[in-house]
Amino acid sequence: MNEKVAALTNNQINKEFYSAYLYLEFANYYASVGLDGFENWYKVQAQEERDHAMLFYQYLHNNEEKVTFEAIDKPNCSLTDAMAPLKAGLQHEQYVTALINDIYAAAFEAKDFRTMQLLDWFIKEQGEEEKNASDLITKMELFGSDPKGLYMLNSELGARAYAAPSLVL
Repeated sequence: MNEKVAALTNNQINKEFYSAYLYLEFANYYASVGLDGFENWYKVQAQEERDHAMLFYQYLHNNEEKVTFEAIDKPNCSLTDAMAPLKAGLQHEQYVTALINDIYAAAFEAKDFRTMQLLDWFIKEQGEEEKNASDLITKMELFGSDPKGLYMLNSELGARAYAAPSLVL
């Protein structure tokens, strides 16, 4: 495996675990303001991010690459109202998309087609993640200021259940 591709992929493990921490911070905020549906949505999101980290971990091991774990940064965000985590979440997903694109570009340059194939799944996943984050902002803008609308949105988000990714490495 190309050294740069392996290093970027290893770094992505840390970034995915950070994403889980960040989303748990969002869940924690929503729990503190009584929005248990939003809390649930971000707890499920955190589980997805942990699984993404483990997919990269397994991929490196399958390619006989050593995984090196780094410290996971503490989330540093100002959560002042119910919209703040949603906007921070969209910005974060756009950041993660850029990281995935960087790995893809390095893999393309190295003609590492196997890694490119793995990343095809993550690129599609990031498109879904950004759309979900954007849709949450739109729904909050439409319904969040109305108590009944917020109650319905909170109930909708509370129904989200975790589904493990079905990606064969």
